[in-house]
Amino acid sequence: MFFKKTKEMPIELDNLPKHVAFIMDGNGRWAKRRGLPRLMGHNAGTEMLKRIVIESKKLKIENITFYAFSTENWRRPEDEVNGLMDILVKFFRSEIDEIVENKVKINIFGDIDVLPKYAKTEVLRAIERTQHHTEMNFNIALNYGGRDEIIRAVKEIATEYKSEKIALDDIDESLFSDHLFSKGLPDPDLLIRTSGEQRLSNFMLWQVAYTEFVFDEHYWPDFDETLYRSALIKYQKRHRRFGAI
Repeated sequence: MFFKKTKEMPIELDNLPKHVAFIMDGNGRWAKRRGLPRLMGHNAGTEMLKRIVIESKKLKIENITFYAFSTENWRRPEDEVNGLMDILVKFFRSEIDEIVENKVKINIFGDIDVLPKYAKTEVLRAIERTQHHTEMNFNIALNYGGRDEIIRAVKEIATEYKSEKIALDDIDESLFSDHLFSKGLPDPDLLIRTSGEQRLSNFMLWQVAYTEFVFDEHYWPDFDETLYRSALIKYQKRHRRFGAI
């Protein structure tokens, strides 16, 4: 089952982030360490993603975002890219009924028009089936790049200004945010990156201006519910000042 009970550890339920973002790093290295093909690592990573979605809903975290496929990932070997698309389709086909049952809304951050037709069809079907749900936003960054997102927003705003739909003084942080893929959602309170790497890799560059970061040494397929709760506890121990004292 997609949504099932998991082992708990102490956590302040009244002090949880409203939005947690994940850079799911280390799938390939996880597989290589075990002498397995890289796609086996991505399959294992998808299984862990399911578990983290379950845990997030259990904790009533309202928004979760996963960096699934970047604009740069197209540079990977063709067989790996095709395998990733197959994993994406398999995920939606196998899990969508239970996602619908739990009233979780799927949002896609990124340009899906360039996806293979069969993958785009499955993504659009999942979006359509969940668009009215309100229990939790399950955001998947797919063919996503932070710089690309910002450029797209600038072009849209420039077009609106040129057509006199907006004035120069109308352009502020709120208007800019409304032209991002994450429109209407709060910025991430916490970003978790696995595998020990400590960089953003072109992920949500605008939205993470005041986000708390947790960098975990484990590869993503090993990042379980206990490690997730540990990251949330680290977040809860921090004092977020947002530029103030």
